[in-house]
Amino acid sequence: MPTARICAKLADIDPAAWDDLHDGRNPFVAHAFLSGLERHGCLREEWGWTPQHLTLWQGDSLIAAAPGYLKTNSHGEFVFDHAWAHAYARYGQDYFPKYLCAVPYSPVTGPRLLARNDTARSQLLAAMAHAADGERLSSAHVNFHTEAEDSAFGEGWLPRIDVQYHWRNDAGWQDFEGFLAAMDHKHRKNIRQERAKTRRAGATFRAVHGRDASDDDLAAMYGFYLQTFAEYGNSPALTLDFLRHLARTMPDNLVLFLADHEGETIAGALCLRGGDTLYGRYWGAARALPGLHFETCYYQGIDYCLREGLRVFEPGAQGEHKIARGFLPAFVRSRHWIADPDFAQALVRWCEEEALSVRRYAATLAGHSPFRAGR
Repeated sequence: MPTARICAKLADIDPAAWDDLHDGRNPFVAHAFLSGLERHGCLREEWGWTPQHLTLWQGDSLIAAAPGYLKTNSHGEFVFDHAWAHAYARYGQDYFPKYLCAVPYSPVTGPRLLARNDTARSQLLAAMAHAADGERLSSAHVNFHTEAEDSAFGEGWLPRIDVQYHWRNDAGWQDFEGFLAAMDHKHRKNIRQERAKTRRAGATFRAVHGRDASDDDLAAMYGFYLQTFAEYGNSPALTLDFLRHLARTMPDNLVLFLADHEGETIAGALCLRGGDTLYGRYWGAARALPGLHFETCYYQGIDYCLREGLRVFEPGAQGEHKIARGFLPAFVRSRHWIADPDFAQALVRWCEEEALSVRRYAATLAGHSPFRAGR
């Protein structure tokens, strides 16, 4: 049997050994991304994030791993379990700390159980539950795992689903006009009008990869990120040094869409590029122009995917307004192991009812598709 070890610093694991456990198509599980969060001040124990990466070893060989964290709150997770924490408290039990297998601050579907085969994935999950139980934690959670990983979870892992909005080019569109041609007249006209307003306002756009981003570009994008968080009253977690780290270590994955107006960069969207997917993460603007948000966050990304031959664009969590712009409902997944058997049993029905409600909601949303019938 392999040996399980908890690693408190990803920098202590050889990057090549870690990255050999996944196919490299999802940038969020890359050693460079996850270790960069730790190295450049994005994760702090006082914020509720303590790295505890679970690894399995066969002798000196790393055969499986999961990005993991001891959590003392549920901030930055995007799978909401506040009701569970409140219920635990009502019964006089502590819900925190808990164990989380996820990518911090990233509601992005991707592999979570990094391993060469299904056996190692199952062993990794068994080790995760065993470690959580041994530390007397209330629970262990695996957020935004792939559909392909479903089979690795046993009956003790409760399933949850939610809805995001993704753009998919399954029709083989070659350009933006081809994409619009698949829509009904109303939605096609609205998008053209939105884009025209932004052009008439004098905004121009640049798609800048990490390898070509100047320090001024990175600093501008970071300023937009800070402004957006300030406007919503939230505390920013990422640092400018982390963006510089991404540009240096993941130069082909980092993509910035920057808007220029009257000689000044006034808005930007920060994305990461994977194997066949563009992932939108953050946006911000220093000036208001007609249609600037939609152009920067959505249309520039769609244009980029069409130019680069990417099949999927995930622009981030939430936002029913995305449907009218070609982003349709898609299910995202999570799994949850609960230490208390009585509490776990009560949550079985809760998860079943939630899943039924989410599926009904997704079916309703699908009825508002902007695409013509048969497309």
